[in-house]
Amino acid sequence: MASSVLITRQPLGRALEIIAKAASLDLWDSDMPMPRSELLARAAAVDGLYCMLNDRIDRELLLAAPRLRVVSTMAVGVDNIDLAACTKRGVPVGHTPGVLTEATADLAMALLLAAARRIGEGIEHVRSGMWGEFQPDLLLGRDVHSSTIGIVGPGRIGSAVARRASGFGASVLYTGPTAKPMLEQQLGAQRRDLSGLLSEADHVVLTAALVPETHHLIDAPALRLMKPSATLVNVARGPLVDTAALCEALRLGRIAAAGLDVTDPEPLPTGHPLLAMPNCVLTPHLGSASLRTRTEMAEMAARNLVLGLNGEPLEACANPAVYA
Repeated sequence: MASSVLITRQPLGRALEIIAKAASLDLWDSDMPMPRSELLARAAAVDGLYCMLNDRIDRELLLAAPRLRVVSTMAVGVDNIDLAACTKRGVPVGHTPGVLTEATADLAMALLLAAARRIGEGIEHVRSGMWGEFQPDLLLGRDVHSSTIGIVGPGRIGSAVARRASGFGASVLYTGPTAKPMLEQQLGAQRRDLSGLLSEADHVVLTAALVPETHHLIDAPALRLMKPSATLVNVARGPLVDTAALCEALRLGRIAAAGLDVTDPEPLPTGHPLLAMPNCVLTPHLGSASLRTRTEMAEMAARNLVLGLNGEPLEACANPAVYA
């Protein structure tokens, strides 16, 4: 019997063509996420699942999909997937590390510059008809050049942000579970514990993975360690930050600004306090949203899926213990 694959969202590039050579396709062809009930029902008869970061892949789904042999997500993060359950079932999980590194680092710097230099407020100032004669104190922001930028989570993306920060003449601090000798040798980066980084940095960029230990890593006590002039940028996962605590810190001026590509919850509901805060720049999870990057992600996820269907090691496997 030929393999069959469920695809939870229309992918870019040649992804469908790549998969169609190896399996029959069940495609959810909608701009809206596949409802949970549809996902469970359609997964029952497939050998492979090509999913997105907002599809929850857990024990319930694995029980509903007895034929499932491979899961491939068009994302680098896998916090939506129960890796332990997949490994126990012998299901390899493909993801797309590396492909989106540079695009996401670009967006991190864009958000940092926009938040620190109050670009959003400037745009609103012009569009609302308030732009008048020159004012020497109008919308004064904070410098990024020659500042101190702290990277929380110096993996691929964090290291790419550090390289960009160095290009701005900034000093780089980082915190993570292991030392990064290359960052230290090439950029003069210095390692700190989290509290030291938060208290020293002019700007803090979050690029850490979301795991139980990093949930609400930036909470009210952490925000109180930051400078009142500091900027917080998050391009990783929303739950790294306690949203209520961040709202309070921004409202009270405990930090100057935030640039968020990810939030908790995501998307933010209409009327959420963050949406009304002029010192918060928000984008709708655009870290990897360049045409080239998203196409490369889609096609890499397709290759992972086909390899899994064929019983071969994946190009990038999030649970390599499945092969032990």
